[in-house]
Amino acid sequence: MRIVIAEDNVLLREGLILLLEDVGHEIVAVVGSGPEIVPTLLEHRPDVAVLDVRLPPGFRDEGLRAAIEARKLIPGQPLLVLSQYVEESYAAELLGQGASGIGYLLKDRVGHIEEFQDALERVAAGGTALDPEVVSQLMSRRDPLNALSPREREVLGLMAQGLDNPTIATTLFITERSVSKHIGSILAKLNLPPSDSGHRRVLAVLAYLNA
Repeated sequence: MRIVIAEDNVLLREGLILLLEDVGHEIVAVVGSGPEIVPTLLEHRPDVAVLDVRLPPGFRDEGLRAAIEARKLIPGQPLLVLSQYVEESYAAELLGQGASGIGYLLKDRVGHIEEFQDALERVAAGGTALDPEVVSQLMSRRDPLNALSPREREVLGLMAQGLDNPTIATTLFITERSVSKHIGSILAKLNLPPSDSGHRRVLAVLAYLNA
């Protein structure tokens, strides 16, 4: 894959470059500040971009703002955002633009190499990858989920991480048929409008992020 990296921490940036190049990906550009992100993405149109939330010059939300702007200018541009801490508003705002091709991971997750690579590939393919800790904190704060059973909440949490039905079934030690039934119940309880199943899954995730 062709990848753009936006990270000001030299050690993390160089670590990402070595990790990604080692498995055959091409780093087409590296930037260290928020204002550089959008022009770089417009120039290179990468398969996916890895962006830190907080970047120079203000170290507040430059990476997030650039991600949102990039998605407006390049609809569907896959983005994997990294954050030091769980920042719910950032995750909700970014996903509010549409969850396809979006990831939000804590930086500690980069150390879990296989998980990070899986998340990156999933986002590049148009999927969703949310850090389990982000999902846990978001779900514990969203009143619309009160109608869901504990098992349905587990299934929705794994959906939010971008997992497919077979993987959810394996994770929860249940059958794929049970997963399908739980998802059907979730969609019904959240009163989601009729649509294709893939789009409804995304809407289910957004239902609690944007509550």
